[in-house]
Amino acid sequence: MLALPAQAQQLSLGALSNYLNQLTSAEGSFTQINADDTISTGTLYLRRPGTVRFEYNPPEQALVMANNGTVVVFDRKLNSEPNTYPLNRTPLGLILARNVDLTRANMVVAHGYDGTATTVTAQDPENPEYGSIELKFTNDPVELRQWVITDDGGSQTTVVLGALERKQLADRLFNIEMERRASR
Repeated sequence: MLALPAQAQQLSLGALSNYLNQLTSAEGSFTQINADDTISTGTLYLRRPGTVRFEYNPPEQALVMANNGTVVVFDRKLNSEPNTYPLNRTPLGLILARNVDLTRANMVVAHGYDGTATTVTAQDPENPEYGSIELKFTNDPVELRQWVITDDGGSQTTVVLGALERKQLADRLFNIEMERRASR
């Protein structure tokens, strides 16, 4: 009798929650496909819970940071005050939470497997109008490779991640006030 290769399969919501909860500090490259089909690239710095930094490569002059429950968008081209949003009103807040629990009632609205990756679409169960985030994970090893954020207006932004290197990150990377002073 021939031995068949092990079948790859859909990852459980519990396994994906565990992966996200163990992803405490990482750095990696990203490619972003914006709602208007333009493409941006840069470096992502992630430190859970609650902090992230997207440094965009030229010609972009943007920097997006989240810390202390706030998302701040710096656009140096505009030379104006940065835009600020509550993190908990964005789908990104779901994966930056202190304890990610994708098994929570009404959080996951879709969970599937396409033969190579497990996808999960999640939203804030109390506030689905804030939008959703579709997360795409590879199996072996389990890695977050992409997300698609659908905002409250229905616009979609896709972020494709390079390999995330787990490493300690300096506090200054997440210091929003320091960035505010530097951009003045």
